[in-house]
Amino acid sequence: MLNILEQIGIDNYIYLCTLLFSIGAIGILYRRSTIVMLMSVELMLAAANMLLAVFSVYYQDTSGQVFVIFSLAVAAAEVAVGLAILVAIFRNISSIDIDELKNLKG
Repeated sequence: MLNILEQIGIDNYIYLCTLLFSIGAIGILYRRSTIVMLMSVELMLAAANMLLAVFSVYYQDTSGQVFVIFSLAVAAAEVAVGLAILVAIFRNISSIDIDELKNLKG
């Protein structure tokens, strides 16, 4: 695995992760759809996990890969809870637009 990392170079992985994280941040800032915002958060988490895995291989330390596994489990739980909240909101107001969610009071 280190041989592949030496061929491609760690800097290319860093550029890729930076690009993915930036696309996710732009998706959160500029899109008003809640589903797209959840996907953007997942894209940002995937970029961070990929960078953790690359540095784990580069420094030959498995603790980064273990952290990636726990982070993926938390991300899966976050998606399940987020989609459940969206379904509940859609049942109440028949829309998941962010601008209409500002009117909710509880």
